[in-house]
Amino acid sequence: MYQELLEREARPVRVAVVGAGGSMGQGLALQCGITPGIRMVAAIDIDLERAERAARLQARPWTRARSATETRAALRAGKTVVASDASAVIADGRESVDVLIEATTAIAPAARVVEAALRMKIDVVLMNADVDCLLGPSLHRIARETGAILTSDAGDQHGVLMRMIDEIRLWGFRIVMAGNIKGFLDRGATARSVVDEARKRRLNPVMCVAYTDGTKLNVEMALVANATGLVPARRGMLGPEASDVHEAFERFDLAALPERGVVDYILGAEPGGGVFVIGHCDSAVQRPYLSYYKMGDGPFYLFYRPYHLCHLETTYALGRVAIDRKPVFSPLDRPVAEVIAVAKTDLTAGTVLERAVGSDHLYGEIEQRPTAAAIGAVPLCLLEPEGSGAARVTRDVTKGAPLLWEDVDVPDSDLLRAYRLQEEMSAAA
Repeated sequence: MYQELLEREARPVRVAVVGAGGSMGQGLALQCGITPGIRMVAAIDIDLERAERAARLQARPWTRARSATETRAALRAGKTVVASDASAVIADGRESVDVLIEATTAIAPAARVVEAALRMKIDVVLMNADVDCLLGPSLHRIARETGAILTSDAGDQHGVLMRMIDEIRLWGFRIVMAGNIKGFLDRGATARSVVDEARKRRLNPVMCVAYTDGTKLNVEMALVANATGLVPARRGMLGPEASDVHEAFERFDLAALPERGVVDYILGAEPGGGVFVIGHCDSAVQRPYLSYYKMGDGPFYLFYRPYHLCHLETTYALGRVAIDRKPVFSPLDRPVAEVIAVAKTDLTAGTVLERAVGSDHLYGEIEQRPTAAAIGAVPLCLLEPEGSGAARVTRDVTKGAPLLWEDVDVPDSDLLRAYRLQEEMSAAA
């Protein structure tokens, strides 16, 4: 559908990719070059050589811009701009760029770029799940104020799940569980322990840690929770082992789960890389139809998708934004889940937390917001070092324990102030 509509547009959708040098950024550059009706007009990355590599995947003229004047001239000439900073690229707003895709692994810098783009009325697709999880509500508020569209991405697990949930709800099912199929989990993963795996998969070791220790899984499922009202059954979810997705009926006591439904995962099951949704239907009329459709006898029904294709499916988000002027999904006004920091190892007072996501010290676990607030747990992504420095542990924390506000000194920063403002506005809503 979107392919035909994009092809009919008077001009291509002009896309700026921030984080073009990373693995996903390179894929996005390629995809923008081969998808009809879409064109990458800027490849932005602090590593200019890798940004140039992304620009070459477009098979179009490109240039490295060294000033705002050069950037503006190149964009107007129809060249792809290679730059280390997004400021000059988005300075003219929608005169030069229609959609910005944020695909970095940063948090505070990403939040600043996204806010600046939205205030210039440029639409934004967030492949950056961390900033999406931490500051999604406030960024969506800015988008509503300016008339821009901000959306979570369509191609990662949370985007695929939300598209499935929309359809299953349309059919009249109650959502019992939205689930991720996680291949492998090692809560103690470090940059050193995953170095070979990261090299094999062409990933930054820090990001490979975040995938391996479950942080990314928890962030993605928190995004689903905060868009639907589904909650984790417990901190970090249940996550039973299974060999096949159909074993979900055996591994979970579905009748005992919260009525509002949950987010969760199964570990080690096939199809690897897939997602699943369990819906409930107790209609005496509907159930014979579902039995005929080979869906089982009910009242619980399993729907699954055996893949998610990340950058390929970002084009769906671009079509949704550019054509429909709607997000793939967005957070509720009052989030129901938080991803809190948990000690990966025994932490002693004085430990400097050099990073948050992909840390050797911490991993993230989803928790219900009221519980996280009651115990004073610190959101993981707030511990990303910025400006005045890194957070420092002020008293010993035992391995596996949540990091509390009283356990850590978090320096004042734009990120911390933005989060606190978001909390105040959420409480007042």
